[in-house]
Amino acid sequence: MELLYYALAGVVGLGLGFGVARLVDQVRKNNARRDAEKILNQARIDADNLRRDAELRAKDEILKRREEFDNEMNKARNELREQERRLEKREETLEQKSLMIQKKDRALEIISKKLADKREALAKRSKHLEETIAKQTEELHRISNLSREQAEQMLMSRLEKELATELGERIKKHEERIKAVAEEKAREIVATAIQRYAAAHTADTTVSTVDIPNDDMKGRIIGREGRNIRTFEKITGVDVIVDDTPGVVVVSAFDNVRREIARIALKKLIEDGRIHPARIEEVVNETREEMERHIMEVGKQAVLEANVGHVHEKLVQLLGRLKFRTSYSQNVLLHSLEVAHLCGLMAEELGLDGKLARRCGLLHDIGKAADHEMEGGHPQIGAELAKRYGETRPEVLHAILGHHDDIRVDHIYTVIVASADAISAARPGARRETLEKYIKRLEELEALAMGFPGVEQVFAIQAGREIRVIVNSEKINDAAAQKLARDIAQAIEEQLNYPGEIKVTVVRETRAVEIAR
Repeated sequence: MELLYYALAGVVGLGLGFGVARLVDQVRKNNARRDAEKILNQARIDADNLRRDAELRAKDEILKRREEFDNEMNKARNELREQERRLEKREETLEQKSLMIQKKDRALEIISKKLADKREALAKRSKHLEETIAKQTEELHRISNLSREQAEQMLMSRLEKELATELGERIKKHEERIKAVAEEKAREIVATAIQRYAAAHTADTTVSTVDIPNDDMKGRIIGREGRNIRTFEKITGVDVIVDDTPGVVVVSAFDNVRREIARIALKKLIEDGRIHPARIEEVVNETREEMERHIMEVGKQAVLEANVGHVHEKLVQLLGRLKFRTSYSQNVLLHSLEVAHLCGLMAEELGLDGKLARRCGLLHDIGKAADHEMEGGHPQIGAELAKRYGETRPEVLHAILGHHDDIRVDHIYTVIVASADAISAARPGARRETLEKYIKRLEELEALAMGFPGVEQVFAIQAGREIRVIVNSEKINDAAAQKLARDIAQAIEEQLNYPGEIKVTVVRETRAVEIAR
């Protein structure tokens, strides 16, 4: 009985244990399900938060991009409006120039018509005079029973004896008769060319200034124990002047290309702030390459502006270098362009090839781009370079070689280039001389005129454009005074170099003095 009781109790305990275990397992499952649901809900919440954050960031990025796009569009619109304004202004300027050219063309047509009428009248008068002279000659032959050669010889011999003291008057009349029409036409052509092309002038110097943000930058430019400034001057070949002048540093050099490279490089270094020998060398080399490209672009623009056709690439580069070359402080590239335009205008007035004349004028000073590197004067250097780089036209080569009257003139284009060169150099403000050269030129003028017999005093006036020669009235008569003026002018042309022209005025006066006692 006890065994049965124990067995029953064991079965009941087993059943209770199994039931409790099941119950516990069920409770654990329920807890796990609740925990899983909580985790899932939390994950959904976190996912929603992440999605909302991503959407907000995306909206912010879109708004930022839209603002940047709007700013770029506004900038582009402003640039387009500015370009439109510049184009409108340029169109107005071109219209005004066109109206001026039309007015000048009409005036030229009227002048040409008047000249044609005068030429026709002169031709008729000349024909009438020739007929009259022929009749009078025949009558003289009949009366004198002399041949034409005998009569001319007798007449000229008598005239030379009788008019020996009037040689000066004959020279004056002869010159006036020859120059009357020629001077009028030449003055008309030159005046027309100058009026149709007038360019502004700026005088170049041998120093450039670079602004600095503060005076502390001067110490950084100099560097420890001066190593920065020594490195900069050695690489660029210029002098850097750092003095007490506030806010600026001076770059000095006679070679304008080197000076401009140094100025730009120093400006870059100041803006960058990193100034040390390695950085200086890097920036200078970079600036030198930029300058070479800039020189090429300047040369191409000059060829395009002058409208001279194809020019060899090396000659284009030499033209670009002329932008950084000066002559008596006059920019040589601007001078060459002005000479080219003046040559074209004068050549067209004379019925010649304007394009060829412009080419001669543009290249006439090309030798100045290399006269520091090659021996000889710039005309010889320029002709050699032009020939070396494919310039075969004899007119162009002769104009380059002979525009300073160093050789015999064989082409009319050389005369035109020399005239345009003198006009450009003689414009007020185009060139300036040092005081020493100016005084020396005036002294040479006065000394040359004082070397003639009968001259008592000489005064150079009008900045050397005119000399007044006072002569002894007892030694020089009126006829001899005219001859003396011509001789002095001829001596100036042969012995002196000068821009423009010099007027020679000989003054002869007689004074009668008595004293009333």
